[in-house]
Amino acid sequence: MSNPFNQNTTSYHDWEVLKDLSWHCVKCELQSGQAKTWQIWRQKGIQLDVDERERYDKRIFCSKCNLKTVHRKLKSLIILEETKLRSGIPPKLATKIKDVYSLQEAFYLRIFPSKELEVDHKFPQIRWNKNEKKYSDSISDSEIKSKFVLLSRSNNLLKSRYCERCFKTNLRGTFPGINYWYEGNEKWNGENQYDEKGCIGCFWYDPYKWREELNKRIKY
Repeated sequence: MSNPFNQNTTSYHDWEVLKDLSWHCVKCELQSGQAKTWQIWRQKGIQLDVDERERYDKRIFCSKCNLKTVHRKLKSLIILEETKLRSGIPPKLATKIKDVYSLQEAFYLRIFPSKELEVDHKFPQIRWNKNEKKYSDSISDSEIKSKFVLLSRSNNLLKSRYCERCFKTNLRGTFPGINYWYEGNEKWNGENQYDEKGCIGCFWYDPYKWREELNKRIKY
């Protein structure tokens, strides 16, 4: 398989390093340091190998760094077209979702112009291991509220960072510094790293439900 990335890019460089199908150090051999980059690789159907705990990285000793560092590895050079992750939201569906939420942003409940709002999945893409269900604009309002959130661009990026950190550490985030999860506790506790049930109870998974349950506690 030839390199699928454009020359003179970070991903092109990293593919050239990883194409020997061995573990390579993120610190001294690879240029892509962000978890988001490797998430995008997976969305493209690129097969990344996992460690004993089914994580897409492995902490092992690097003889060059003389340290125990994060390493990554390609499982195969074959790109699986049938397993590419679908994350795009059709325009008509995006409009419907914004209408359902009345253009109200999830974090601060402020009304934004439509063009300043982004539709995102509650379940973070970094934990997907199969194609997301393809939704049409005939989806019900209740299913919209169970699957999607409406965020400003900056808050969407913030959600991604917290979910990436949780994916690495199995420690769920707080907002804003409030140590409350309406189910479970600080520890992410799914059956495996792709189990959506492990996200339930966290603000970053469902700000609406988190706020509702917290208000119940304050009231009583």
